[in-house]
Amino acid sequence: MPSVRKDSEPLQLRSRKTSQGALVGEQVSTTPSPGAVPTWDEVVEQHSDRVFRLAYRLTGNRPDAEDLTQEVFVRVFRSLDSYTPGTFEGWLHRITTNLFLDGARRKQRIRFDPLSDERASRLTSTSPAPELAVADQTFDDDIETALATLPPDFRAAVVLCDVEGLSYEEIAEIMGAKLGTVRSRIHRGRTMLRKALAHREPAAGRSRYSGPIAPQPRGQVS
Repeated sequence: MPSVRKDSEPLQLRSRKTSQGALVGEQVSTTPSPGAVPTWDEVVEQHSDRVFRLAYRLTGNRPDAEDLTQEVFVRVFRSLDSYTPGTFEGWLHRITTNLFLDGARRKQRIRFDPLSDERASRLTSTSPAPELAVADQTFDDDIETALATLPPDFRAAVVLCDVEGLSYEEIAEIMGAKLGTVRSRIHRGRTMLRKALAHREPAAGRSRYSGPIAPQPRGQVS
C-alpha cells in the first residue's frame, strides 16, 4: 500500500471508464513466484497493457506511447537473463520511466531496434486493443495539456504517484532520486497542474483530492 502522503494533496483528476464501470487493462497481473524468472512471452502476456498505459500517461500521445512500449520490451528481452527476482512491476516501472526521461532529455523521438515479426506480434494482447483501452481511460484535453506543460521529471513523478499509486519511496527508487527530491517534484508538479487547471470548476459534491489521478469509484457516472 502506498505511503500516506502528508506534504501536499494530489489533484482530483479523472479518467474515462468502460461501459462495465472498470478501466480496461486494470487487471491485477500475476507476478512471477519468488525465485522464478518469467519468460519473455509471459512478461508480454501479463504486463503489456500495464506498460502501454503508463507509457501513454507519460508521453501523452499514442505514437510515442507505442514506441516507448516497444522499447521497454526490447530492454526486457535483453535483460531477462540478468534480472534479479524481486518486484517485477517495479522493475517495469523503472525501465519505462527511465526510457521516457532519457527520450525527453534528448528532445527527440525514442528510437529502438525492431523486434522480429514473430515477437512483435506477441505484443498484441487478447484483450481490447491498446488504442481502444486508452480511448476508454485517457484524461480529457485540459488535463493532457496541463500534464504536457510539466518538466519531464515532474510529470513522471506525478504520474507515478497520482496515477500509478506508488509511494514516494518506490518512486525515489525508480527514478534514482533522493526522497526529498521526489517530494519536491510531486509538490511542485501538483502546484503547476492546479494553476493550469484553475479555470475548471470542481464537480458538485466532490471533496478536495484524496486519491490518485485515476478512475472514479465504480458505478459513478462520468
